[in-house]
Amino acid sequence: MLDSKMNWVIHNADYTPALDLPFSNVIKRMLAKRGIKTTEDANRFLHADVNDLHDPFLFPEMKKSVERIHQAINNEEQILIFGDYDADGVTSTAVLIRTLRQLGANVNYYIPNRFTEGYGPNEAAFMEAKEAGINLIITVDTGIAAPEEAKLAKQLGIDLIITDHHEEQNELPEAYAIIHPRLAETYPFDHLAGVGVAFKLAHAILGELPSELLAYAAIGTVADLVPLKDENRIIVQKGLEELNKITEAGLEALKKVGKIEEKVTEESIGFIIGPRLNAVGRLQDASLAVDLLLEDDPLIAEDMAKEVDQLNKERQQIVAALAEEAIEEIENKYKDDKVIVLAKEGWNPGVLGIVASRIVNQYYRPTIILGIDPETNEAKGSARSIPAYDIFKNGMELRHLFLQFGGHAQAAGMTVAVNQIDELRQALNEQAEDLLTEKDFHPTLEIEDTIDWNEVDLDLPKQLQHLAPFGMGNPKPYFQLNNLVLREARKIGAKKNHVKITADSGFEQIDMVGFQIGHVADQLTPGSRIDVVGEIDINEWNGHRKLQVKLKDIRCQETQIFDFRGKGNYSTMLSNNDIKVITFSGQNQLLDYPLLDYNKIKDQIEQYLEGTKRIMFIDLPKRLDDLEHVISCNQYQSVYACFQNADEQYFTSSVKRNQFKQLYSILKKHKEIKESQKPQLAKAKGWNMDQLDFMLKVFFELNFVTMRNGDIVLQTDVEQQPLTNSETYQDQMERIEVEQVLYYSTTDELRQWIVDRMKPQLQEGEVVHGL
Repeated sequence: MLDSKMNWVIHNADYTPALDLPFSNVIKRMLAKRGIKTTEDANRFLHADVNDLHDPFLFPEMKKSVERIHQAINNEEQILIFGDYDADGVTSTAVLIRTLRQLGANVNYYIPNRFTEGYGPNEAAFMEAKEAGINLIITVDTGIAAPEEAKLAKQLGIDLIITDHHEEQNELPEAYAIIHPRLAETYPFDHLAGVGVAFKLAHAILGELPSELLAYAAIGTVADLVPLKDENRIIVQKGLEELNKITEAGLEALKKVGKIEEKVTEESIGFIIGPRLNAVGRLQDASLAVDLLLEDDPLIAEDMAKEVDQLNKERQQIVAALAEEAIEEIENKYKDDKVIVLAKEGWNPGVLGIVASRIVNQYYRPTIILGIDPETNEAKGSARSIPAYDIFKNGMELRHLFLQFGGHAQAAGMTVAVNQIDELRQALNEQAEDLLTEKDFHPTLEIEDTIDWNEVDLDLPKQLQHLAPFGMGNPKPYFQLNNLVLREARKIGAKKNHVKITADSGFEQIDMVGFQIGHVADQLTPGSRIDVVGEIDINEWNGHRKLQVKLKDIRCQETQIFDFRGKGNYSTMLSNNDIKVITFSGQNQLLDYPLLDYNKIKDQIEQYLEGTKRIMFIDLPKRLDDLEHVISCNQYQSVYACFQNADEQYFTSSVKRNQFKQLYSILKKHKEIKESQKPQLAKAKGWNMDQLDFMLKVFFELNFVTMRNGDIVLQTDVEQQPLTNSETYQDQMERIEVEQVLYYSTTDELRQWIVDRMKPQLQEGEVVHGL
């Protein structure tokens, strides 16, 4: 038995739509789940069209904003774009700077320093802007949580246009205009990224759709993890097309340092481009990232991209070291907390969001990581959460414990007074105690569909790409395959931390590979039936193309019986300390691992084995009943049969009943057997001395013979008794039966014997009649 590491949630389509498309039923069911019922709807979904983007003037204050911007351009006013330091904010800034420069505007940008100013607009920056003669500020990817700064702008005579997509707080800013999808009742799509909102403003300012800017919009949209639905899907799909043909120096340089040699995909953005743009603002002023996106000289852009790449490498090293410290802190102090709150001096505020994400991935708990500034007695940091816990909503309920707070349901940024950290930790944990159940702390694996392997062919992975780009709201599809027969599971890779699996679907062999789950090879035995979830793709090697499954998770609902009988290499498995090891002989050969001596604890064996999932037997019991007693205590996931048999009985000293009859006839004829005659007798009858001594001992216990000066003498005046009345005979027969059943049986016979005697356990959904 092998439990899945995640909760599998299957969303099978209710039906297969009759679409006039050259796609498999798997693809058609996927389209149905996305609300597509007709061929027309399917073509609109599969083939993005910029004409399907919504009219930017559906934002109520768009017209007002555009008129004010054109007024500033015509009057040669200075315009300031106030951005944010992440990839969404950086690309948003680049989109508007490029747009306004195209129109000849006098425009510059300002991005606050994460370390000295923190997130969002601040009064000092606005005062500085006024002194520089700026009368129009446009925020991108920020501003909606800055009501005080908006009031200051108004007092200073600065017109403030806010474009943002973050969660609004209790008080909205008094700005000249606000362009925000969720606050615009007339705008049909709520989930634009900050760069998506900036792109809509650019479209409105220019009076036509700026296709070349879709590349920047795609980067920010993917990097900010907004749902890839509706407009976002179009922006990313068409933006990727632009990225693959664009010749802008900055983007070309980014692709070069990221070693993107084939076409750019959403994964290229998510794992290569986005992290590099983010790294700049995490370690220093984010201006370098904006300047790179605005640079037109290839040589200068290449140097800037190399600097960005180096910063990303530094960021990776800092994150690794900080994450290690955080995990040690959790293990020592906060392992049982429902919400993890960590704070320490010297922790770089720029990488705390990434560290928080790593902690969530490892512990699956909402997590806040704070860096303490001893000079201000304040701690700044980031939060990441799990689906069941809205960090923004729940954080806002404790707003009085924060100096600053803002963000989304799954991510937030904050500043906390150092003397409030303990109170915040306690309040969040009390809150989570009321809101969350144990199930909420297990990650969920969303499964696209349960399929049969006969629905899959070499064309399916290519067809799946028609549903890309994948991401939030349109997740990469994971498929479930059930009831496969395992043929082989072996560890691969230099560190043996990956697994290669082959299994039978009933009519065809399936190849599977699982990364970072090499341990499952030790928990599965050939012949077991397994269920798997994974991606379906093509493995190309040496000119051959084969289907394969890239495993995401695996489970086996059968008990796994590992047959190590007579072998001495099983001790390596004891590195996993959740195995209980049973000895029936009291031996202590595994000196570095605690053994449970059955004979000493058999009356309390149920308590000793309560909750045990994996059990190992290192020697044979004297009686099958003893092993049955242990086996019946639990529904074990894994049983390791490591029986050794140094004192072999089955072949060396087993005796048939007719051999007892032959010996009795000899005694009856000769009345006695002298000690010196025993070897001659054994040789004549083809017995070994152990067999002869065993039969004589049984006869002695039954009073059939007596000993006289070492000679064996027949007793003629005793009542006949069955051989089973002899304890020696009983012990020997039990010993032989133990060897037959447990040592000389086949692996399948042993597996069946153990499974038949295991404590029954109801599976979810099983019905017991009468209950």
